[in-house]
Amino acid sequence: MTAPMLDPEDHLDALGQARRRLTALLAGMPLVGATDALHAAPPARAGAAAPASSQGSPDDGDDFTGRWVHAFAAYGPPKYGPDFKHFDYVDPNAPKGGTLRLKNPDRRTSFDKFNPWTTRGNAPAGIFIWMVEGLGHLCQDEPLTVYGLLAEAINVAPDFGSVQFRIREQARFSNGDPVLADDVRHSFAMLSGPGASPSYQTLVSGLARVEVLEPRLVRFVFKEASREQVFSAATMPVFSRKWGGGKPFDQIVSEHPILSGPYVIDKVDMPRRIEFALDPNYWGKDLAVRRGHHNFGRVVYRMYSDNLIALEAFKAGEFDFIKEYRSRTWVRQHKGVKWEDGRIVKADLRTGYGYYMQAYNINMRRPLFQDMRVREALVYTYDFETANKTKVFTRVQSAFNNTEFAAVGEPSAGELKLLEPWRAQLPPRVFGQAWKAPRTDASPHGLRQNLLKARALLEEAGWKLDGAGVLRNAKGEPFEFEYLQPQVSSNVDWQRNLRKLGITLKDRVVDFALYRRRLQNYDYDMVTIAEGSFTLPEASTLAALYGSKSFAEPGNSNFRGVNSKPVDTLIAAIREARSLQELRDAARAFDRVVTWSFFQIPDLFSATENVSHWDKFGKPKTMAPYFRADTLINGFIEHGPWPLWTWWEKSLDRRAA
Repeated sequence: MTAPMLDPEDHLDALGQARRRLTALLAGMPLVGATDALHAAPPARAGAAAPASSQGSPDDGDDFTGRWVHAFAAYGPPKYGPDFKHFDYVDPNAPKGGTLRLKNPDRRTSFDKFNPWTTRGNAPAGIFIWMVEGLGHLCQDEPLTVYGLLAEAINVAPDFGSVQFRIREQARFSNGDPVLADDVRHSFAMLSGPGASPSYQTLVSGLARVEVLEPRLVRFVFKEASREQVFSAATMPVFSRKWGGGKPFDQIVSEHPILSGPYVIDKVDMPRRIEFALDPNYWGKDLAVRRGHHNFGRVVYRMYSDNLIALEAFKAGEFDFIKEYRSRTWVRQHKGVKWEDGRIVKADLRTGYGYYMQAYNINMRRPLFQDMRVREALVYTYDFETANKTKVFTRVQSAFNNTEFAAVGEPSAGELKLLEPWRAQLPPRVFGQAWKAPRTDASPHGLRQNLLKARALLEEAGWKLDGAGVLRNAKGEPFEFEYLQPQVSSNVDWQRNLRKLGITLKDRVVDFALYRRRLQNYDYDMVTIAEGSFTLPEASTLAALYGSKSFAEPGNSNFRGVNSKPVDTLIAAIREARSLQELRDAARAFDRVVTWSFFQIPDLFSATENVSHWDKFGKPKTMAPYFRADTLINGFIEHGPWPLWTWWEKSLDRRAA
């Protein structure tokens, strides 16, 4: 969003499915080929934030802290000035109208509520995509830059300890009420409170409080000074205080959200179908950050419980656009007469993202996996090269794939400064060459050599074969574990490799609701998780995935079971980085610890969005580099679905006539 285990035929069928993170995992934004767009951070100046006055004009000088500006970039000036008319990756004159028909973009096969920020139940993915807005909007052709959306101006404190937003006077919720600072404070209170999912509590955990300074002036105060928190505050969803009528947040279930976005819920056939309609009174349609966006009059989602059935429905014309996660299906089934005659278009949409890990997460809360030698042995049993016979995917080698933040060679002086205090608690190899995934295609006997290495590690850890060929520990317990997944996938190759060592891997397939509950309770041996894309490493994302605080919190995202002070310290260093070089050193040091500790069995990533669509769309001349094809995961510091947001119904376009 799921990734399966190795089978030459079906491997990637399952492999891709994990990309659709179920528990609103955290997305972030890293950088791929974007280093030229990054600049050294301006020097921080001492002092507090600007006075709490709503006076002042957005400007775009060299220094973007301590004064009102129209946009804020993580490092350096924004690409677009205060008087820009529209982003380069949209067509500002695109026609409006028509209907966009879609399938469920993730593993949710039904929905039973409309509140996407609570734990129980499933909300439609379309709420995030079409209805939710924050104070700012992430530009999709810059690594990490936010422009005012609900807010007309942004004032970042020079010490990065807080940020103020001046809300636009014309900003309105769908019920016609103005968006006010009190609504922002209320939204923060709900998202940080006990009624929200722990994942969302984590996403706002770096924000200490929200202060209402004037009816349309609000300040976020951070727990620790950090550039990252500016973007967390700017992209935090804002909803009306009236939503739910005063109910506890986790009891707001069936009430339609009162939000400020361009679409409203129009028709619902729960649990399988939902329709969104473009609000003719949408307050922001003429803003530069919205011009050329949201061109369809209606958006209709139909939920499918089976991927293959959904593909056949797409071919039959039941919906317009499909993203394919399964390699074999992409190669073998996205073809035929309708593709050949042009009625359906097959496209590999290249993105500019970096990628966190997609990996088999080993639950180190289980005694079986607490010995690092055992975890490393399992890495040697995984034959990625055989599984990836279509060559569609790239092997994960890092926590920060496809970016300059991945560790290379030996640690730099900056990395060593961060690592040395923890030398006694870290694997010695952290201080040597960067980790590389073992391969099986380097020689005709590559797999056998890897399995011999795995056997040696297991023996060193106290595991021995009995007379029946079963691997047992000193207590006589067999080495058995279970792979939990919400859809059937074939893992026969990996299971065969493990059996050669006396290990039994069992597949456990459950429905999505049970799968989600077990994830939330950390009740599994191993699962596949895809952690999303990024432009710059985000400490909040890493804290949820690897932080000690999330280790024991049910419903959070520490699926590996990492509980490590060195890891926590390195995440803090990423959060506190004041320059691109500091960020690079902290990320690479973190990467070395994560990979050499074998917290996971790294799997794959792809920088391409594989989509097929009916030939009904007009498209902007320029493609955004940072986007997902068809979804948002949680809306925080996350670029949106560029095709859905900026394409249009080409039959309505009269410009060519």
